[in-house]
Amino acid sequence: MSESESTAFDIKAFLAQLPHLPGVYRHIDAAEEVLYVGKARDLKKRVSSYFQKTPSSPRIGHMVARVVRIEVTVTRSEAEALILENNLIKSLRPRYNILFRDDKSYPYLMLSGHVSPRIAYYRGSTQKKGQFFGPYPSAWAVRETIQILQKVFRLRTCEDTVYANRSRPCLLHQIGRCSAPCVDEISQEDYAADAERAARFLNGETQEIMGDIERRMQSAAEALEFEQAAMLRDQMGALAKVLHQQTMEDSDQSDTDIIVVASSGGKVCVNLAMVRGGRHLGDRAFFPTHTDGDSSAEVLEVFIAQHYVDHPLPAAIVGSHALPDTELINLIAESKSTKSRFISRPQGVRKAWLEQATRNAEMALGSALLESGARSARTLALAEALDLDTDPTALDALNIECFDISHTAGEATQASCVVYSNHAMQPSMYRRYNIAGITPGDDYAAMRQVLTRRFGKVADGEAQMPGLVLIDGGKGQVEIARQVFAELGLDTNSLVGVAKGDKRKVGLETLIFSDDRAPLVLGESSAALMLIAQIRDEAHRFAITGMRAKRAKARNVSRLEDIDGIGAKRRQRLLARFGGFSGVANASIEDLASVEGISPELAERIYFSLR
Repeated sequence: MSESESTAFDIKAFLAQLPHLPGVYRHIDAAEEVLYVGKARDLKKRVSSYFQKTPSSPRIGHMVARVVRIEVTVTRSEAEALILENNLIKSLRPRYNILFRDDKSYPYLMLSGHVSPRIAYYRGSTQKKGQFFGPYPSAWAVRETIQILQKVFRLRTCEDTVYANRSRPCLLHQIGRCSAPCVDEISQEDYAADAERAARFLNGETQEIMGDIERRMQSAAEALEFEQAAMLRDQMGALAKVLHQQTMEDSDQSDTDIIVVASSGGKVCVNLAMVRGGRHLGDRAFFPTHTDGDSSAEVLEVFIAQHYVDHPLPAAIVGSHALPDTELINLIAESKSTKSRFISRPQGVRKAWLEQATRNAEMALGSALLESGARSARTLALAEALDLDTDPTALDALNIECFDISHTAGEATQASCVVYSNHAMQPSMYRRYNIAGITPGDDYAAMRQVLTRRFGKVADGEAQMPGLVLIDGGKGQVEIARQVFAELGLDTNSLVGVAKGDKRKVGLETLIFSDDRAPLVLGESSAALMLIAQIRDEAHRFAITGMRAKRAKARNVSRLEDIDGIGAKRRQRLLARFGGFSGVANASIEDLASVEGISPELAERIYFSLR
């Protein structure tokens, strides 16, 4: 249920009518901003605790002081509340919740559903034909595993289209990395058996696979098939080498995640190590925000709750701290219809895993602190050079936007806006603007259009004003920006142009201001200029990639338009049927002719026109 708005919200009365049911609650301030999202197995007890006890941390105390309204949603179970809580945290990103970067890009290793399966690096939905192993902590871990499978089981990695059109073995076959099922160098039955053994290997059945290879080698030797025996010997040797290199071997070979929380210098690191099929695949470090005053155990609990809602739950999780909520793992397992257990005091090999993950967490934290210190120093140098507020809090909140225009001879004009905040570039906040209705090649008009569109929202109160606006350009571009800001009633002192130096060499840039300040040359050794150059170069890169993609799309569409007999409707049908220009270009004559309005003659014309 949702509590309706009230001009005089009575917290005591609200708490009194809360039910003893599971659900999700949201703390809201006077500006209607959601401050905090939480779940509870008993809403009445949990929400009331915020107003009856000493706050668990200064952060929570500050949050409670700002609460003017509370909304609750009752759920059927605590597991359902857990899912809803995480969805709301990721969509609303409340300032008092511990937040982890929403990263759904974990890679998998795919064994395709083809009659001769291929192994491949894969990202995306696993709800398709084939077998998927993972997730892996990094692309490197997937590619290393693929190399192992190539050496031991000689599985193919080529695309299905390449496979179907091979007439002779490729180089991988010649170097012993593929058994060449494409040209029948191996029977489909034998290749399928190798693929099945590879799947068993990925599932942790390493010793069984070793024994199977050894038995096949002995049988081949007894049958005087010495070449086959030698090949199997080499496979067993390669596999033995892999197992020897993999020192962290799990006796029960179950999937295990090891999670360590380390903190230092006001920064927190959560290190996730993954073990799949008895093989340690590597680590990934996360650096959450809004952790002030929270214990390591609380950070661990929040990470587990947020991470495993979107990712597979392993059979076991080893944690560096005991969980405050001992039922959390059961709740997540219930929502995924699986089983898992949490271990905070591991023994044997799992203890060794935890110790290694702890060392990796400490190293990642140390590197992050050094990097953070360097980034903070550059931000401070920039603030000092431009007479901005140098208070640490103000530096942390400093938001910089940089604008650039890109086109090719006036074609596919695009503007880019990149954002620097919290001492780092923020790719999720980047924006591109398609520029239309101007004279091709008129950069001034393009800059006027993008700034009007972006900062018109600021003038209307729909967006926040950045602390600094960088313009990639000299006096002319800055003057256009000044005019736009003046028309919108915005402070022009935040505008700074970055004019390229002699031969466009980094370090020779001149900073151009929109007021009476003289141009500023910081010099090659200036940390402030290095930061400005980084932001400017990122804006340029972002604009160029967008422009090229737009230009390529336009040219591809024009290639279809140039074909006699292809009008707007037929072009639309073709693009819709084949999922874009590349699909049309790769389609056969028969496939093209199957589209409504495309005759066999026209299909043939399209086919040869796009070759």
